[in-house]
Amino acid sequence: MGLQNLRLLLLIGAFLGPLVTCDDPEDHPHEDHPPGPPHGHWSYTDITDWHKAYPACGEKEQSPINVDTGDTTFDPTLKPIEVSGYDVSPEERLKLKNNGHTVVLQLPDSLQIIGGLANTYRAAQLHFHWGSQSSPGSEHTVNGQKFPGEIHVVHFSSRFQSLDEAVTQPGGLAVLAAFIQEGPKVNEDYQHLLTHLEKVKEAGQSTEIRGFDIRGLLPQQLDRYYRYNGSLTTPPCYQTVNWTIFNQTVFLSEDQLDILEDTIHHDHDHILQMNFREPQSLNGRLVLSSFRPPVSGRKAPGQAPAPSASAPDPANGPSDRSGEGAPRDDSQTFSTGDMLAIIFGVLFAVTALAFFIYFRQNQKKNPRSSDKKSNVIYKAAAPEDNMA
Repeated sequence: MGLQNLRLLLLIGAFLGPLVTCDDPEDHPHEDHPPGPPHGHWSYTDITDWHKAYPACGEKEQSPINVDTGDTTFDPTLKPIEVSGYDVSPEERLKLKNNGHTVVLQLPDSLQIIGGLANTYRAAQLHFHWGSQSSPGSEHTVNGQKFPGEIHVVHFSSRFQSLDEAVTQPGGLAVLAAFIQEGPKVNEDYQHLLTHLEKVKEAGQSTEIRGFDIRGLLPQQLDRYYRYNGSLTTPPCYQTVNWTIFNQTVFLSEDQLDILEDTIHHDHDHILQMNFREPQSLNGRLVLSSFRPPVSGRKAPGQAPAPSASAPDPANGPSDRSGEGAPRDDSQTFSTGDMLAIIFGVLFAVTALAFFIYFRQNQKKNPRSSDKKSNVIYKAAAPEDNMA
């Protein structure tokens, strides 16, 4: 009887084992970029060990990066990003989930990038990275500056049938990234999403929300951006991503940023914060710009004012002001003071000339007036002197 019980326990263990240890594809690698073969669990506290379970994380074309605007290369062939189908009908339901690494909104593949890339890309999901009230949490940086948060909208190439197929192929993915900054007003487009975060507070929780205009989550200007080839920013770190980082940022109010930073938990007792990977080395990669980068020393995109990013600002919000600060040609410009000085000088010269002419004319009419009699004393004539 004991032997039979032992066999039964072994049979149950063999059946339940895979269910306990296997990762749910939706929960794996923060869906930032879909999973690939499951190797195990990871966290932001063991980033230096990612490469041990996920070898690609140790390769040379990793993301995120720091964008040094002075070292970017202007590429006039980079066209404005064009999207289609982003205004999702309220009748459609979108799944919002806390996967323990971020909050993910699943998107229908009817949302597409139809311009600005070599191929058409279909949407898969979007998610966020953030810091805390005391520390910014964007993944990419600009001239060394980190922003409060960053949104990633993940797409896969229409050359492939699915996200899982595309994720391992060069150029298989395209991610639209924008920096998030604090602004003075409530961002109504983001509010539609943020109001539901309390429903997915705990890791593994999900809910459905009404469709809305996803385009409103991105900056207004989609023609000014940086482009480079990189990787997923989380395991398995496949180097298959065309990155587009918008120069203009998006703005959330202080309260909205607080909701993003303080609502989501990665376990029951701990708030999920600082869910970002530090910038990785470029290792010789080119960073292209769809616009001529600002002059060195100018504010970065998104900075306020930066992005309209400017703005990065860019910023939305603050818009990029790459036309500002152009040197003035003082050799061709007169100030108001200069003009007044010239006018008064001319008037003085004319007055002096008129006085000189008047003086000369009076000299000719009264020649005695010019006699010098400084040594003659005049006195009144006596009465007899006037007699005839």
